[in-house]
Amino acid sequence: MEAILKNRISKEIIKGSVFDVFAIAAIYLVPTFSHLLALPVYYIEPMRLMLILAIAHTSKKNAYLLAATLPLFSFVVSAHPVFLKTLLISGELLLNVWLFFFLSEKIKNKFGSMILSIGLSKLAYYVFKFGLLSVVLLEGSLISTPLVIQFIMMFIFSGYIFLIEKK
Repeated sequence: MEAILKNRISKEIIKGSVFDVFAIAAIYLVPTFSHLLALPVYYIEPMRLMLILAIAHTSKKNAYLLAATLPLFSFVVSAHPVFLKTLLISGELLLNVWLFFFLSEKIKNKFGSMILSIGLSKLAYYVFKFGLLSVVLLEGSLISTPLVIQFIMMFIFSGYIFLIEKK
Protein backbone atom coordinates (compact mmCIF):
# COMPACT_ATOMS: atom_id res chain seq x y z
CA MET A 1 0.00 0.00 0.00
CA GLU A 2 2.84 2.36 0.88
CA ALA A 3 4.48 1.74 -2.51
CA ILE A 4 1.22 2.54 -4.29
CA LEU A 5 0.85 5.81 -2.37
CA LYS A 6 4.47 6.79 -3.05
CA ASN A 7 4.00 6.03 -6.75
CA ARG A 8 0.82 8.09 -6.93
CA ILE A 9 2.39 11.00 -5.02
CA SER A 10 5.47 11.02 -7.25
CA LYS A 11 3.30 10.91 -10.39
CA GLU A 12 1.33 13.89 -9.04
CA ILE A 13 4.54 15.79 -8.29
CA ILE A 14 5.95 15.05 -11.74
CA LYS A 15 2.70 15.97 -13.47
CA GLY A 16 2.47 19.21 -11.48
CA SER A 17 6.11 20.08 -12.11
CA VAL A 18 5.88 19.47 -15.85
CA PHE A 19 2.72 21.57 -15.98
CA ASP A 20 4.41 24.37 -14.00
CA VAL A 21 7.35 24.48 -16.39
CA PHE A 22 4.91 24.65 -19.31
CA ALA A 23 2.92 27.43 -17.61
CA ILE A 24 6.03 29.48 -16.81
CA ALA A 25 7.31 29.07 -20.38
CA ALA A 26 3.94 30.15 -21.77
CA ILE A 27 3.85 33.26 -19.56
CA TYR A 28 7.43 34.03 -20.46
CA LEU A 29 6.63 33.86 -24.18
CA VAL A 30 3.41 35.92 -24.14
CA PRO A 31 5.18 39.21 -25.01
CA THR A 32 7.00 37.43 -27.84
CA PHE A 33 3.75 36.01 -29.21
CA SER A 34 2.12 39.43 -28.95
CA HIS A 35 4.88 41.02 -31.02
CA LEU A 36 5.14 38.18 -33.55
CA LEU A 37 1.41 37.94 -34.14
CA ALA A 38 0.73 41.67 -33.81
CA LEU A 39 -2.21 40.70 -31.60
CA PRO A 40 -2.89 41.62 -27.98
CA VAL A 41 -2.39 38.06 -26.68
CA TYR A 42 -2.85 39.36 -23.13
CA TYR A 43 -6.58 39.63 -23.96
CA ILE A 44 -6.85 35.87 -23.44
CA GLU A 45 -5.57 36.34 -19.88
CA PRO A 46 -2.66 33.89 -20.14
CA MET A 47 -2.06 33.72 -16.38
CA ARG A 48 -5.69 32.87 -15.69
CA LEU A 49 -5.61 30.40 -18.59
CA MET A 50 -2.67 28.60 -16.96
CA LEU A 51 -4.53 28.73 -13.65
CA ILE A 52 -7.69 27.19 -15.16
CA LEU A 53 -5.62 24.45 -16.78
CA ALA A 54 -3.89 23.80 -13.44
CA ILE A 55 -7.24 23.58 -11.64
CA ALA A 56 -8.54 21.16 -14.27
CA HIS A 57 -5.46 18.97 -14.65
CA THR A 58 -3.28 19.18 -11.55
CA SER A 59 -3.75 19.51 -7.81
CA LYS A 60 -5.29 22.24 -5.68
CA LYS A 61 -1.87 22.90 -4.15
CA ASN A 62 -0.35 23.36 -7.60
CA ALA A 63 -3.11 25.81 -8.60
CA TYR A 64 -2.32 27.91 -5.52
CA LEU A 65 1.40 27.75 -6.29
CA LEU A 66 0.85 29.00 -9.84
CA ALA A 67 -1.57 31.72 -8.74
CA ALA A 68 1.03 33.08 -6.35
CA THR A 69 4.09 32.71 -8.55
CA LEU A 70 3.16 33.34 -12.19
CA PRO A 71 2.81 37.13 -11.75
CA LEU A 72 6.00 37.20 -9.65
CA PHE A 73 7.86 35.25 -12.31
CA SER A 74 6.65 37.66 -14.98
CA PHE A 75 7.82 40.60 -12.87
CA VAL A 76 11.24 39.08 -12.19
CA VAL A 77 11.81 38.16 -15.84
CA SER A 78 10.43 41.24 -17.57
CA ALA A 79 9.74 43.81 -14.82
CA HIS A 80 6.17 43.74 -16.07
CA PRO A 81 3.73 44.41 -14.59
CA VAL A 82 5.01 46.86 -11.99
CA PHE A 83 5.52 45.29 -8.57
CA LEU A 84 2.34 46.64 -6.96
CA LYS A 85 0.23 45.41 -9.87
CA THR A 86 2.08 42.07 -9.66
CA LEU A 87 0.90 41.72 -6.06
CA LEU A 88 -2.60 42.75 -7.10
CA ILE A 89 -2.71 40.11 -9.85
CA SER A 90 -1.34 37.43 -7.50
CA GLY A 91 -4.03 38.32 -4.99
CA GLU A 92 -6.71 38.13 -7.65
CA LEU A 93 -5.54 34.74 -8.89
CA LEU A 94 -5.22 33.35 -5.35
CA LEU A 95 -8.74 34.58 -4.58
CA ASN A 96 -9.95 32.97 -7.83
CA VAL A 97 -8.53 29.58 -6.79
CA TRP A 98 -9.84 29.80 -3.24
CA LEU A 99 -13.31 30.89 -4.36
CA PHE A 100 -13.49 28.14 -6.97
CA PHE A 101 -12.73 25.35 -4.53
CA PHE A 102 -14.89 26.90 -1.81
CA LEU A 103 -17.87 27.40 -4.12
CA SER A 104 -17.41 23.96 -5.71
CA GLU A 105 -17.96 22.36 -2.32
CA LYS A 106 -20.98 24.56 -1.54
CA ILE A 107 -22.94 24.59 -4.80
CA LYS A 108 -21.67 21.37 -6.46
CA ASN A 109 -21.59 23.02 -9.89
CA LYS A 110 -18.13 23.47 -11.44
CA PHE A 111 -19.30 25.81 -14.22
CA GLY A 112 -21.16 28.06 -11.79
CA SER A 113 -18.31 27.92 -9.31
CA MET A 114 -15.78 28.94 -11.93
CA ILE A 115 -17.85 31.76 -13.38
CA LEU A 116 -18.58 33.14 -9.91
CA SER A 117 -14.99 32.76 -8.74
CA ILE A 118 -13.63 34.58 -11.80
CA GLY A 119 -16.28 37.31 -11.56
CA LEU A 120 -15.83 37.89 -7.84
CA SER A 121 -12.03 37.84 -8.03
CA LYS A 122 -12.14 40.34 -10.91
CA LEU A 123 -14.49 42.55 -8.89
CA ALA A 124 -12.06 42.48 -5.95
CA TYR A 125 -9.17 43.23 -8.33
CA TYR A 126 -10.92 46.28 -9.77
CA VAL A 127 -11.95 47.58 -6.34
CA PHE A 128 -8.35 47.38 -5.09
CA LYS A 129 -6.97 48.73 -8.37
CA PHE A 130 -9.37 51.68 -8.18
CA GLY A 131 -8.15 52.37 -4.66
CA LEU A 132 -4.51 52.22 -5.73
CA LEU A 133 -5.20 54.47 -8.73
CA SER A 134 -7.11 56.91 -6.50
CA VAL A 135 -4.21 57.36 -4.09
CA VAL A 136 -1.77 57.46 -7.04
CA LEU A 137 0.16 54.35 -6.00
CA LEU A 138 -0.57 52.90 -9.42
CA GLU A 139 -0.68 54.58 -12.82
CA GLY A 140 -2.74 53.75 -15.87
CA SER A 141 -6.36 53.08 -16.59
CA LEU A 142 -8.75 51.09 -14.45
CA ILE A 143 -9.72 48.73 -17.28
CA SER A 144 -7.18 47.83 -19.95
CA THR A 145 -8.86 44.75 -21.45
CA PRO A 146 -12.36 45.50 -22.79
CA LEU A 147 -15.08 44.16 -20.49
CA VAL A 148 -16.77 42.29 -23.35
CA ILE A 149 -13.60 40.30 -23.94
CA GLN A 150 -13.28 39.64 -20.20
CA PHE A 151 -16.84 38.27 -20.10
CA ILE A 152 -16.20 36.11 -23.16
CA MET A 153 -13.04 34.69 -21.60
CA MET A 154 -14.89 34.10 -18.32
CA PHE A 155 -17.45 31.96 -20.16
CA ILE A 156 -14.78 30.14 -22.18
CA PHE A 157 -12.78 29.27 -19.04
CA SER A 158 -15.90 28.17 -17.18
CA GLY A 159 -17.05 26.17 -20.19
CA TYR A 160 -13.71 24.38 -20.27
CA ILE A 161 -14.09 23.38 -16.62
CA PHE A 162 -17.63 22.20 -17.40
CA LEU A 163 -16.42 20.06 -20.31
CA ILE A 164 -13.54 18.57 -18.32
CA GLU A 165 -15.86 17.67 -15.45
CA LYS A 166 -18.30 15.94 -17.83
CA LYS A 167 -15.55 13.61 -19.13
